[in-house]
Amino acid sequence: MQIGVALPTMARGYTRATTLEWCRGIDAGPFSSISCGERITFQNQEMNITNAAAAALTERVDVFVNLVVLPMHPIPLIAKQIATLDVLSGGRVTLGVGIGGREHDYRAMGSTMDRRHQRLDDGVAELRSLWAGGAAFEGADPTGPACVQDGGPPILAGAMGPKALARAAKWADGVSGFSIDADAVGMATAAIAARQAWDDAGRTDAPKIVTGCFYALGVEDPQATLRGFTYDYLEIFGREFARLMADDAPVWHGDRLLQALDEAEAAGVDEFILVPGTVDPRCLDATVDLITNRVPAGVDDAAK
Repeated sequence: MQIGVALPTMARGYTRATTLEWCRGIDAGPFSSISCGERITFQNQEMNITNAAAAALTERVDVFVNLVVLPMHPIPLIAKQIATLDVLSGGRVTLGVGIGGREHDYRAMGSTMDRRHQRLDDGVAELRSLWAGGAAFEGADPTGPACVQDGGPPILAGAMGPKALARAAKWADGVSGFSIDADAVGMATAAIAARQAWDDAGRTDAPKIVTGCFYALGVEDPQATLRGFTYDYLEIFGREFARLMADDAPVWHGDRLLQALDEAEAAGVDEFILVPGTVDPRCLDATVDLITNRVPAGVDDAAK
């Protein structure tokens, strides 16, 4: 199983120095990808500008755009931004797309949540058409630049329920989920559901399955750090819900993180994304040490 690390853009105190330190550290570390997610009505830096910086500051890791809330954006603009990222990174981009769950973000973008599932399906089809050299409207020039990856970057769906997975199985290359509580049963159930959706759609290829969790390591009182971050991030869904999830956030020490990774790997997850709850570079240092020395569950002494 591959392990990626998100830039801590959702944590308070994110600066230029954070971008430089974390991009360079992630690229030099034992990781598969660097990523950055989208929120509009929050204190985080803008997603695609940050991902562009990550593409320029790294040479090796994939740049995972995780994820664009596609229905609230003009599709030609996203097509152009992601194609530009693909060129800037030398073909290292993977795109996550979803419908989002924050009405405030839609309102801030001058959009609505109406028919967002169908708009997501239509938007992905338009993305692929534009990346194939199509025009945004009749008589328009093609929407470049040409992607480095033939046909454009892989697209993963932020789909969870059976209906959303059934729709995604018609057009996605995989799924990008999340497990705030790093629950083994939940991760396994989600992986099984994704594979079943692909089978039901008659797909002969297996979906790439990505999940992840919030975590904190290497800082003073990592439990309090993780609780504060989780509450801050989820408060938009209500204070009671945010407090409940924050109090239960479990991944604030190395043993629990290793357990989450082992359980995800046993579930058949292809890539696990670690989302830090702090900008403190000591968190990244501790993560590098932990992952470098990790022996996946099931590896016997001879294999070690």
